[in-house]
This record gives sequence, structure tokens and C-alpha cells, in this order.
Amino acid sequence: MFKKILIANRGEIACRVIKTAKKMGIATVAVYSEADRDALHVQMADEGVLLGPPPSNQSYLLIDKIVQACVDTGAEAVHPGYGFLSENQAFQKALAEKGIAFIGPDAWAISAMGDKIESKKLAKEAGVNTVPGYMGVIKDTEEAVKIAEEIGFPVMIKASAGGGGKGMRLAWNVEEAREGFESATNEARSSFGDDRVFIEKFIEQPRHIEIQVLSDGETCLYVGERECSIQRRHQKVIEEAPSPFIDPETRKAMGEQAVALSKAVDYKSAGTVEFIVDANRNFYFLEMNTRLQVEHPVTELVTGLDLVEWMIRIAAGEKLTLTQDDIKLTGWAMESRIYAEDPYRNFLPSTGRLVYYRPPKESDTVRVDTGVYDGGEISMFYDPMVAKLITYGADRNAAITEMRKALDEFYIRGISHNIPFLASLMSKKRFVDGNLTTNFIAEEYADGFSADDLPAEDPSVLVAVAAVINRLYADRAASVSGQLPGHEMHIRTDWVVRLNDDYYPVRVERAGNGEHYAVEIEGESYPVVTDWTFGEPLFVGTVKGKEVTVQVDGLGIGYRLFNNGAQALATVYTPRGAELARVMPKKEPPDLSKFLLSPMPGLLVSVAVSEGQEVKSGETLAVVEAMKMENVLKAEMDGTVKKIHAAPGASLSVDEIIIEFE
Repeated sequence: MFKKILIANRGEIACRVIKTAKKMGIATVAVYSEADRDALHVQMADEGVLLGPPPSNQSYLLIDKIVQACVDTGAEAVHPGYGFLSENQAFQKALAEKGIAFIGPDAWAISAMGDKIESKKLAKEAGVNTVPGYMGVIKDTEEAVKIAEEIGFPVMIKASAGGGGKGMRLAWNVEEAREGFESATNEARSSFGDDRVFIEKFIEQPRHIEIQVLSDGETCLYVGERECSIQRRHQKVIEEAPSPFIDPETRKAMGEQAVALSKAVDYKSAGTVEFIVDANRNFYFLEMNTRLQVEHPVTELVTGLDLVEWMIRIAAGEKLTLTQDDIKLTGWAMESRIYAEDPYRNFLPSTGRLVYYRPPKESDTVRVDTGVYDGGEISMFYDPMVAKLITYGADRNAAITEMRKALDEFYIRGISHNIPFLASLMSKKRFVDGNLTTNFIAEEYADGFSADDLPAEDPSVLVAVAAVINRLYADRAASVSGQLPGHEMHIRTDWVVRLNDDYYPVRVERAGNGEHYAVEIEGESYPVVTDWTFGEPLFVGTVKGKEVTVQVDGLGIGYRLFNNGAQALATVYTPRGAELARVMPKKEPPDLSKFLLSPMPGLLVSVAVSEGQEVKSGETLAVVEAMKMENVLKAEMDGTVKKIHAAPGASLSVDEIIIEFE
């Protein structure tokens, strides 16, 4: 077994590999960029090596520097994680030349499966079902349009070297094919240094289901499937194992084809064969990822296997001690990806400092894989993932229940995040029923995500919580010594809670052993049990016998409360104070309709208009890039450009003015 390994990655996956290495008694070396000098993976590793400046092409993608780091530290093997160099055959070869083991497959398997065009040809030869399409290299936009028309719309345009949803566009007509080819080509070039794309038929009502494989070069096993259909912009959001759609016969057929493809390329390590599955359980090969998947934890929870450990053991020359009959799927696991993005602003990236970061406590049913910590920084240079929240249950409903509870407990401040959106997804009847396709998010949130998409909850629960918190503060104020005679604070029981714009008369009295409160809201009883104390961000207890977890932020004289993805502003008044609050004038927000504002922090790549120019609704105004994704900003109405406030190359903050209109 190796004595020391280097992890050629960052963030949560680097931390994940380090945990298993430590469990196995293996020393670890972290590599890092200047932006990650204080990152969690660097703190967890036994040694760290600085690679260079923040941009990945000047740090995490530098093969020579990483190989040299192995030589300098005596690392005998490298785990590449996912992304970066994980599927780079040149990296594997460079390590091999120095006698350093690559914890993954050999260069030929990486090359064969890393090229989406060649992999489909190999899959077909191995007897694997493939999607109809054009696998050749497309020379220009007009040829792309012609090919799309011949295949028949809708078509999917994909970068040959792509992954993670980058360099991928769906086209329903000629105009979208033309624009999609150009965007996919540009994105592929900037993300992968390879601008080749291919076009294939888009399967309608599709599910994205993948098979985990594990091979030592002789024995090859399929380790169940993962349902990955809940995607946004071709990026997975929620994954689960097993799939609620796959029956044992289909699982066996998909697994056997995945094994056949793995054997065709002499695969040796953990890998994933992805399939697209239609409504009739017909399945077609999509691609093979020759690395560890982001969503591997759900497979680990339902099988009891440590996939990272097996990758390391296989790379060290050990053989699998498992047979196909040993692979049993027990219970249900679900993973939610926590991203630094604003779901209320069309999921645009959010960067900055994690002022507070407190994940839910881990247990037999809750696991958190993360690469950040309280006070850490979410950089604009890398993927916006904050953490992966994984829950486990005896069945699918139990896993969903655990996930909803854990999302309520996940306390993050300082950046925007997608937890409200994830809570909304978990509450959708269609999701709970397992009626999933890759179009789920587009169909369920056709107009984008808003507060209206959050599950309707009894507002009385938050009213009761606000009333009890206020009572605790009032009790403390009344107990302060040295109060002026005749001006002492008296404990009152009658209050009015304003929740957003609604007012609720309440009565709050202590009951029982001091942890119980008798709350009456508009004449109805809401007993509350809690041991909440001042400054605690989570109010955990029961309201009317129902378990609740409410996040509490102080806000002036009131509170901002978060529960089940939704947030509400609560202010507690005396009855007279409530009367006055009702007649207070409201401050109107400023009119920003004459400005194009940057919807996210990022780089202003280009400005497509000039001062004095007339623009039409839908016309491109500017392009902003953040976290390797291009975002095209278009005019919402006709108008005339008055002033350009920012030049290409500028680093923009959120809501910074780019263009002003007449």
C-alpha cells in the first residue's frame, strides 16, 4: 500500500479523499493556488505545495508542477478527484514516466472515453445502445445547422471534451442551432482548450441514470445505479440511489452493458457509465466518466462501500474481494448540491466570505462533504459548490424527510445560496412521487424560481416562534438589576406579531418546567417546547407537537426567520405599537429600470452597444463571465443607450451599473 499520496484537486473532493487516506493510514499532500492558501483541504493534508496564481490554468492544470510536487514530497500516487486533470491522459502519462501511480484508469481508457465522439463509436462496437446523431467533427456554423436539420429537431449540441454541463446547448430550431453551436464552441474552447462539438438527437421525456462500475482489470462489477435527472442547465442538482424508475431487469441490462464497455477499454478503477432513459425504459449510452463522480456518496450509503478506498487499493495493485452477488442495495440515499448562487436572480453565482457556516450535524442518516469552513472565502475562480448534503433512509420517503430537516438546519450567511430552491424541489408532489425527467426543473419552474414556489406552511408556526423568542428577551430585560423605581420593566403576556405584512394578536405565558410556553394565536393554542438560548442561530423544538427547525437572524427590532426554504420578517409589538406600525408610510424602492446592472460579480467580457445607439428588445447588450460560465445580458425593452459605465475587462460587483439608457 502507498505510504503517501498527493491529491491533485481542491475543495470538497480533495477533503473527501484526504479523509479516506487518513483512515487507511496514508499521508497526504495537498496542492493549492494562491487563492486557496487557507483552504480546508490544505489545512487537512499533512503537507501542502503552492502551484501558482488563482486561475486554474496557472495552478491546478499545470501538469509539470504537480508532477514535480510529487517528486519533491515523495508522493507515490496521485488521486485526481473530478474536474481539472482527472480525465487528462497527458497527466497520467507524465506521472507514469516518473513511476508515480495514477489513482484511476490508464491513459488509453481515459483517451477512449474522454472523447465523446470516439467513446460513442467504441460503445456501439461493444454492443452498447447509442443515441442517433452525427459523431464527426463539424467545421462551421452552417454545417452544424445542416446536420441538425438532417437529424431532426430537437438536437443536443455537445462539446466533445465537455463535462459538468459546459459546452452543451439544446436547440429546437435553426436559430437556436446556430447560436448554440457558436456558444458551445466558445465555451468548450475556454473551458477545455478543445472546441470540437458533436450533435445528437435529443430524447424527449428523458431520465439521466448512471451505472457505477468498479474494476481491477480482471473482475468488473456494476455497483447499482444513480438517478441524476434533476438538472439545471445540464448541471446535476439532486441525485439519488437507487432510481425510483428502474426495475431489477433494467438495472441488470444497464449494468451488463456498462461492464461490457468497461471491459472493452480494459478499465481499471472506479468509473461511471451514463445513460439516457426514455419513458419506456429504453436506455442509450451517453458517456463514460473515467473518474470519481460528484454524486458517489449516494452509492456509498446504499452499498456500504468506500469507493475512494477501492480506487486507492486497485491503484496499489490489490484485487477486488467482491463478486457481483455481493453488491446489495439497502435503503435509499439522496444528495443535494449546495451552491453559492442566488436562486432569486436566475441562479447567478455568488462570491464572498462565509460569515457563518454551520452545516447540520452528521449522523447515520446525514452526511456533509464540504471544502469550506466558517469564515472561509468562496472564490470567483472555481466551481461555486459549497457542500454536498447527503441523507439516508430506509426508503425514499424517509430519505426525503431527512433531507428537508437537514436543509432547515444548514446555516449559511455571507453569500447567497440555493437552499430555498432545494427545499422547494423536495416539496414538489411530482418529485415526491418520483415522476422525474431531465426537464423537471424547466417544467416545474417555467418562469424561474420565486418565493411563490416555496411550500405553503402554516404561518402560525413562525408567529409562535417569534412570540417565544420575544418573550425570552422580555424576561431577560425585566430581570436586569438597578432599574429606576417606578420605571421597572414588567413582563407582559399580550403582544402582536407582524409577520411580513400580516398582524397576529398573541398571548405568551411560561408553562411547565421553563422550557414550555403556552402560546395563543387569535384564540387558538400553540404550545411550544424548546431550549433555545440567546444568540443561537437555530430555534429547534416543537410547535403544537410538530418538530420545527427555524433559523433566526436578528434584524433591527425584529427577526428574519427561515424555515422550509422560505424567509419571513417578524416584528413583535405591544398592541399600541402595532396600531402605530399599521399607519407608518412605506419607503418605495428606487426606479432602476433605466439601467443595465450586473446580475452577479464577474468579468465584463464584452459590451455589444455604443452610446447613442438604439436597441431593440431581446438584443444582446453585454456578456459577463463568472465561474467559467458566459452570461449574455439582453435588452428587456426598446431604448437608446445614454452612457456606457463599464468597459470590457472590468471586474464587476453585483448590481454594478454597466449601461444607462435614455
